[in-house]
Amino acid sequence: MTQNDIPREMTAKERREIRKLVTTLCANYDHEYGCLPLDSECYMFGKWYTGNFCKYFQNSVLPTNPELEASLMRKHATPCKLCGREFTPNGRQAYCSEKCRQSAKRMAVAARVRKHRQKQGPDVTK
Repeated sequence: MTQNDIPREMTAKERREIRKLVTTLCANYDHEYGCLPLDSECYMFGKWYTGNFCKYFQNSVLPTNPELEASLMRKHATPCKLCGREFTPNGRQAYCSEKCRQSAKRMAVAARVRKHRQKQGPDVTK
């Protein structure tokens, strides 16, 4: 049994986020009737441990909140190479946002130009 297979108790913040996602985004949930396919209270409201989520919630609703998905599904979060904030990478993504990516690109260009100028030596035209 791997570390990912072991269920853990969800935090209060995770349970609040799940309730918020179900009540606002789940197409199977109705405020008056609860879970429409089960004809009872939503299965996700009574969850205290990770593992065995409602398949519709897991596949359609949970991906709208990447941080919650990463913590519940134990996806590996990576620190941003620029600011250090943790995020779940999409493919080979190295930066958490477009702003960080552009800032890192500007810094790399500046370093490359600085190195090129140093190789040229002192300016003799002055």
